[in-house]
Amino acid sequence: MNISDIENLAELAKIGLTDEEKENLLKDLDSILGYIKQIREVKTDEIIPEDENGNVWREDNPSARQDLAENFSREKIVEQFPDAKDGFVKVKKIL
Repeated sequence: MNISDIENLAELAKIGLTDEEKENLLKDLDSILGYIKQIREVKTDEIIPEDENGNVWREDNPSARQDLAENFSREKIVEQFPDAKDGFVKVKKIL
């Protein structure tokens, strides 16, 4: 990378940079690209993954939904709420 690359990136990003900022950005980007190059050189051919990615979806179980519905029924929620009237819960006014 060179200063003209930085100026092109700054123009694409629609930002203004001083000469000092361009130099600092060039140093930072060179450092980042150097680190990426270092990572790419790591040999991973012999590394065996510890677990394989697989299907994490579960089968739909209607009985589980029914149990959940019973535990969170409207009546149970209203009866546990400290202030309720006519089957509705009363809350403070929010503005």
